[in-house]
Amino acid sequence: MTDRPVTYGEGPDLRARSARATADTVLRGNLTSSAASWAKGRQRMEDEQGFSAMRDRARVIRRENIRRLPELLDALEARVIANGGTVVRAATRDEATEYIVRLARREGARVVAKSKSMATEEIKLNEALDAAGVRVVETDLGEWILQLADERPSHIIAPAVHMNRTEIAELFRRESGEDVPDDREALIAYARRRLREDFAAADIGVSGVNLAVAETGTLCIVENEGNARLVTALPRIHVAVMGAERIVADWDEAAHILQLLPMAAIGDDATTYVNLVSGARRDGESDGPEELHLVIVDGGRLALRGSPFEEALHCIRCGACLYSCPMWRTVGGQTYDSPYSGPIGAVITPLLEGATSERANELPFLSSLCGACHDACPVGIPLHDLLVRLRARADTPAKRRRRRMARLWSVFWSRPLLYRTGVRMSRLGIRMLGRRGWIRRLPGPARAWTEVRDLPSEWPPR
Repeated sequence: MTDRPVTYGEGPDLRARSARATADTVLRGNLTSSAASWAKGRQRMEDEQGFSAMRDRARVIRRENIRRLPELLDALEARVIANGGTVVRAATRDEATEYIVRLARREGARVVAKSKSMATEEIKLNEALDAAGVRVVETDLGEWILQLADERPSHIIAPAVHMNRTEIAELFRRESGEDVPDDREALIAYARRRLREDFAAADIGVSGVNLAVAETGTLCIVENEGNARLVTALPRIHVAVMGAERIVADWDEAAHILQLLPMAAIGDDATTYVNLVSGARRDGESDGPEELHLVIVDGGRLALRGSPFEEALHCIRCGACLYSCPMWRTVGGQTYDSPYSGPIGAVITPLLEGATSERANELPFLSSLCGACHDACPVGIPLHDLLVRLRARADTPAKRRRRRMARLWSVFWSRPLLYRTGVRMSRLGIRMLGRRGWIRRLPGPARAWTEVRDLPSEWPPR
C-alpha cells in the first residue's frame, strides 16, 4: 500500500530500508503472526510425518538433479516437443521476456492472466508486457493485492503476508469505491468477482513451474486457490516460465518432492491443487489451451553447477527459510529489494545478478548466521555457509576501508621507530580513556566497536 513505510526497493540502501522496516510495528506484527502459524504447522509435520527422513532423501534427489541438469533439460525438451509443445531456452532474462512479448504481439493479445510465479518476477515480465501495451492481471489473491498496491512480493509462497486484513480491505475500498468488509470471506468474494471477468478475457495465460518431470515432459504447478488451473486451461495459449533448475528425472522423484513441498511451505501434508500439464489440447479433448510454450530461464543458473554455490540450485522454493529467519521476520521481504527474499534470496540474488551488483555487496550481510534457515530447509541447503562465502567475495566500502587501514598498519609497524612510538601513544591513550579498568567509548571510526562492547584498559580487567 502506498502509505506503508516500506515498499519494494524503497530507500537508498539496505541499511535505510531495514531501518524503516524495523520502525514499522504493524509490519513486524504481521510477519511474527504468520511465522508463528507456520512454525506450529511445521512442528506437527515433523512429529507426524517423519520429516527428517524425507528431507534426507530430497537432498539426494536434488543433488543428482543438478549434477545431471543438462541431460535432464534435453530430455524434458524432447518430451515437451513430442507432446505438441514449444520449448524456448532463454540464456538471459531479456531473452525470456522478448520471446513472450513477441508471442503476445503475434497473437494481438490485449490481456494476459498470470498465476503466481517467482520466475516471472525475476525476469520482470509484467513490466515488459506493460511496456508493450498488454494488460497483465495477477490472479493469485496475494499477487493481485500487491498489483493493486503497486508492491512486490514479500514472501515466495505468501506474497502479501506483510499486510493484514484491515489494510487489504482499505486497499480494496480505495481501488473500487465500494464498502468492502474486512472479514476474510468478504475479501475473497470481492477478489473472485473482480477476477472472473479477467479469466474470461485473457488471450494468454502465464504460469510458473514448481517441477518439471523430464521422463514425461509434465509440468507440475502447485497452488491453493485454483487460479493456476484456470490460467493454464481457459486462454488459448499457455506460457509456462521455469527456472532451469526446477526439474526432476522421473515420477518417483517428483512424488517425493511434491509431498515434501507443502509440508515445508504451509505446514500441511497436502496442497489444495496439483496441476499436471503434459501438452496442449489434443484432438478429442474439450478443454485446454491450443498452444503450450515452455520458457526455460537460465539467467546464470547453469554457471553455478560445479561451483562452491551449487547447492543454492537445490532450492524447491517453499519459503520455509524465510519464516525461520529472525532477519526476515524483522524487516520483511520487500526490504531485500529482490523478488527472492530471506536467506535464499540473500544467496541466490547475488549469484544470479553477479558479484558486481549492488545487492551482491549488501544482501549476504542481512543475516545473523544463526543456522535456523538450514534447519528449516526441506532439502538441507547450508544457507549460512553459502552466505559466509558470499560475504568473503563481496566488495563493500567497509572492506575497502579495512584493506587501506591494513596496508597503512603494515607500513607503520614494519619500521621500529614508528612501532615504538605507536606503542607509547597507545598506552597513553588507553590510560586517558580508561575509567575503572574499562574504556566505554572509543573516538573516531573505533566508536562503532564500543557501541556494543567495552574494552579493558588494563589486564587482567577489574
